[in-house]
Amino acid sequence: MAPDDRRRMIVRAVLPLVVEHGHGVTTAQIARAAGIGEGTIFRVFKDKDELFDACVEAALDPAEALEMIGEIPAELPLEKRLAEAAEAMNAHLQRMGAVMAATMKGRPRAAAEEARNRKSVTGDSRRESLEAMQRAVRELFVPDAARLRLPVDKAASLFLALLFTQSRPMPGAPTTDEVIDVFLHGSVLA
Repeated sequence: MAPDDRRRMIVRAVLPLVVEHGHGVTTAQIARAAGIGEGTIFRVFKDKDELFDACVEAALDPAEALEMIGEIPAELPLEKRLAEAAEAMNAHLQRMGAVMAATMKGRPRAAAEEARNRKSVTGDSRRESLEAMQRAVRELFVPDAARLRLPVDKAASLFLALLFTQSRPMPGAPTTDEVIDVFLHGSVLA
């Protein structure tokens, strides 16, 4: 297996363990989950911190969510398209938050701070990620562009902004369906 493929395979196998155990995950658990020997881990990654950094990088990557959004049939009603997109985006945001929190669990304070600094997403990659999300969601609005009060770009950006607020729900927060309903129909009775 090519080194990059092996690296991705290990990260994919280890992500659930990282979320569950944080930095306390053992190399034996990692090896068992990935179906490899413990020594293989360190032929691919310099140390567990580098593996954790790769896990964070994988969790931040919206490619899976973007692929799911791209597969939403344009024939579905707009409300259903947005609900499916919200489900994909919310899963991505939940995974991202869980991995970020877990990678700090069990690390000494200085190491956690160093990791945070090392892992900080550059402005360019964050902007590129947000732009890719906006483009994917924009396409969901295109079939209904004539019915919208806003241009599709603005509608997509506004919808994403509403979804992002759900990543840290407050008590009594609206459900995704309620957010979509208010987004599409407003909150004032006609």
